[in-house]
Amino acid sequence: MAKQNIQPLFDNVLIKPLQAQDTLPSGIILPDTAKEKPQVGQVMAVGPGSTDDKGNPVKMVVKVGQKVMYKKWGGNEVKVNGEEWTMVEQKDILAIVV
Repeated sequence: MAKQNIQPLFDNVLIKPLQAQDTLPSGIILPDTAKEKPQVGQVMAVGPGSTDDKGNPVKMVVKVGQKVMYKKWGGNEVKVNGEEWTMVEQKDILAIVV
C-alpha cells in the first residue's frame, strides 16, 4: 500500500491520537475494550482556514506538530497508512497542550 498524504480542506485538522494508558496507577492492566477514546493527539496536517458569515478570513490557530486536546465525540475517524486518525474542525479543538 502506498503512503497516503492528506491535506485537509477549509478549517479541518488531521490529528493522530496519542495512545491511551494501558495500565492504571494501581498496576491493573486495562484490556482494549476498557480503554477510553483518547482526547489528546498530535496535529499532523492543517487546512488553509475558512471564512465567517461575512466573508472575512478565519485563520488557523493550530500548527502541525502541536499536541492538542479535542472534544471526545468530535470529528471523524479516518484511516491513514493503516492507523486510525481523527479529522476535526478547528472549533472542536479545546486546547493546545504544552
